[in-house]
Amino acid sequence: MIVDLNLQEKSVIVIGGGNEAQKRINSLMNQECNITVISDKVTPQITKLAKLKKIQLKKQKIQDTKFISEFKPDIIITTTNDKKLNQNIINAGKKKKIITYSSDNPEESDFSNPAIIDFEKMIQIAIFTGGRSPAMSKKLKKKSERVFKKIITKEDISQIKIQKIARDATKEKIATPAERKACLSSIMADNEIDQLIKDGQMKKAEKRAITIVRNWK
Repeated sequence: MIVDLNLQEKSVIVIGGGNEAQKRINSLMNQECNITVISDKVTPQITKLAKLKKIQLKKQKIQDTKFISEFKPDIIITTTNDKKLNQNIINAGKKKKIITYSSDNPEESDFSNPAIIDFEKMIQIAIFTGGRSPAMSKKLKKKSERVFKKIITKEDISQIKIQKIARDATKEKIATPAERKACLSSIMADNEIDQLIKDGQMKKAEKRAITIVRNWK
């Protein structure tokens, strides 16, 4: 089963500070979670993120699983070169009911990392092989990306932005989920909004969407 976890305000521990850790951190940066990296050595980019206070960095060498009791994370991602240590972290995490992932052992991890095709952080398409072949996931991503870039337009991304604004407004104005859904569908089908988006007049498109919500009966 493929799911998109809501990680907002969750505590995520990344063990290791190399390129693999950096990839995992990059994938978490737009999730609004609290990221702590624990490693005695880190890449310059991780150091920069720590200085900008986008992540927390604890410089120490991890040799056991005591950090779990100290930090009490919701998710653990381990990326070290020590397979035995990674396995111990997986085992300890599972015992404590913590979602745990090891980059060198996706088969025993609680989740796998798909190859992601990303469009402005608005649309994500996952290429997933269930952890069986990350290399094939990457290969298929490259092949698929060319196709999706022809299908998904800037107008589609703009419509998502409009829908987000309208959705927030409907929660305050419209009582029932069914009516909110109908209102959002009418906004998505509105020809005037479509034309404003095509003309690059996003502010007017947003105002038009809010007007539809306010006048909804």
